[in-house]
Amino acid sequence: MFLRTILNTAHRMVYPFLPIFARGLGVDISTMSLLMTGRSLLGAASPLFAPIADRRGRKFGMLLGISIFTVGVGLVTLSPNIFTLAAALILAMLGKYIFDPSMQAYFGDRIPYAQRGTALAVTEVAWSMSFIVGVPVVGFLIDTFGWSAPFPFFTLLGLIIFFVIWRIVPGKDLHHELTNNSRAGYNAVFTSTPALAGISIAMWASAGNELVNVIFGVWLEDSFGLRIAALAGASAVIGISELSGEGLVAFTTDRLGKPLALTLGLAGNALASILLPFIGQTQTGALIGLFLFYITFEYVMVSHIPMMTELVPSARATMLSLNVTGHSIGRALGAFLAAIIYQRYGFMFVALTAVLFNAAGLLALRRMQKG
Repeated sequence: MFLRTILNTAHRMVYPFLPIFARGLGVDISTMSLLMTGRSLLGAASPLFAPIADRRGRKFGMLLGISIFTVGVGLVTLSPNIFTLAAALILAMLGKYIFDPSMQAYFGDRIPYAQRGTALAVTEVAWSMSFIVGVPVVGFLIDTFGWSAPFPFFTLLGLIIFFVIWRIVPGKDLHHELTNNSRAGYNAVFTSTPALAGISIAMWASAGNELVNVIFGVWLEDSFGLRIAALAGASAVIGISELSGEGLVAFTTDRLGKPLALTLGLAGNALASILLPFIGQTQTGALIGLFLFYITFEYVMVSHIPMMTELVPSARATMLSLNVTGHSIGRALGAFLAAIIYQRYGFMFVALTAVLFNAAGLLALRRMQKG
């Protein structure tokens, strides 16, 4: 949980500080939105590395992901500019998307399915802690030293993560039998209707979330003139909402059953999307709306992961990596549409589009249950 908080902070810091990064680099919001789209699309390449954790072991996959992450953030440390930032965002995304499935498969090998929702919810606390603790620290660094200040910090932390994983994760894994046939893992996933439907749930839910992710910092700044410290505070509110969502998953998902919990989460996120532009007429209302939006989305995501770990247990890491691809494609779609919809039609239509994506996720869940 602690190590993933570092990775997630580096991943998420771009969203609240998108206008600050844009001004620091001398580019407009549309350029940054396209950069985020490219990041998500290249993150979809993670299935190319999916068999690594099945063939070479979970530890190797985690160490590879950390190495790619550290190289990425190190580029901006050496030469801060738009090109190194683009490379850093892409490599950090790719590294995270190799690390996370390897880590989740590591726990999936060891923890019974009936308790897996609670266990993985604990590791997912890192997602909210990145906004509660990590992003405010990044805001302080940017406010004090400039937009590129977080990157040397993350380079050092990446080296520390590599060392910790190398020391604490066993080299010999008695819970996982290495496989020599990568194609069999892909075939097992692509011939499973529930698996494909589950991946599409990730895509639709992430598309709706990314619409708001990319725009909320711009929206708050445009509406209320919020600056760096206030944007960091808004991020902390979002982090608290996500922490609440993870807590709800830990206490309810294994009891309710993963599909029912996922249904409640998707429906709740659609409702929160509808409410957001209406209650967001004031700064307090906007923060309350963001709280509701992110707590329901986090409930969706953390309920979804343990269910995906058991759909194709013979190729668990491959399944989870392809699930990441669903997230990546969804985030790329949301990032691409976000600036276009916001600049042409306003925040109301951003929220309505998020509702449509949640509805598509509910349809995919129904198809998965039939399968």
